[in-house]
Amino acid sequence: MEIQFSRKILTVMDHIRKVVVGKTKVIELVLTALLAGGHVLLEDVPGVGKTLMAKALAKSLNLEFRRIQFTPDLLPMDVLGVNIYSQKAGEFVFSPGPIMTNILLADEINRATPRTQSSLLEAMEERQFTVDGVTRRLKEPFLVLATQNPIEMEGTFPLPEAQLDRFLMRVKLGYPNLEEERSILHRFGAQSPLEDIKPVLSAEDILEMREQVKSVNVDESVENYMLAVVRETRNHPAVRLGASPRASLLLYKCAKAYAALKGRDYVIPDDVKHLAGPVLSHRLILNYESLLKDYRPEDVIAEILEKTPVPVE
Repeated sequence: MEIQFSRKILTVMDHIRKVVVGKTKVIELVLTALLAGGHVLLEDVPGVGKTLMAKALAKSLNLEFRRIQFTPDLLPMDVLGVNIYSQKAGEFVFSPGPIMTNILLADEINRATPRTQSSLLEAMEERQFTVDGVTRRLKEPFLVLATQNPIEMEGTFPLPEAQLDRFLMRVKLGYPNLEEERSILHRFGAQSPLEDIKPVLSAEDILEMREQVKSVNVDESVENYMLAVVRETRNHPAVRLGASPRASLLLYKCAKAYAALKGRDYVIPDDVKHLAGPVLSHRLILNYESLLKDYRPEDVIAEILEKTPVPVE
């Protein structure tokens, strides 16, 4: 991979790390999703920096940023937009919703009703949306960063499998350690460093880098390893429904993007291991016995990675 590609990525990461403390792996995953053309579900408790990360990413890349606070009374038109009759023009004029942006933060997405949640499906998959029979294209690049609180259940509507499958990754930020939390106090005690972030890339740069990612090589042995991991999710005794062929394709694209992010023009097995959890875990449906034992999809992925033979040179 070109040195210039790696330099651009490192510059963006450095800018985001000025604001987001101690989440290098999470930042890498979000940038990987952006390069792979996918969306990210950030699942964690409030106050760990999900919104801050989205804003820092948008400012670093000079991309338009919008935020929607999902609530039970939110309607699809509040997301997509609505046709309003203009007396001056004598016709209906389309007023676009916040979905017409580059980076959309769907905050607490599981608080909206299934109907409103489903309004994002077409946009996330096909980069377009339809209002009153008219289909409109979205801006490129387009990235949905959705957040949900896994603890608070009252007043929430769990994301259906079709919605979850639209997310390339599910990522958890986690709490900072002691020194990271101390650093947060010092950085944000006076003013927010978010105000000092300057754009280092543009939308055109991201689209060009996406094209470069396509040239990353995946050896047949690594490809077979990737397929073996996905196929094992369908045979695991704890799983009722395993990962689909779409999951294989997304893991393939993600591995190429992550390799490029790391400055390589080839994928290695460790890339697959690193991405298997975030890309596959939210696509697994466990059987009832496993759920009663408090078994998690992440545990299934860890077992599969441990048992599946890794290709060697």
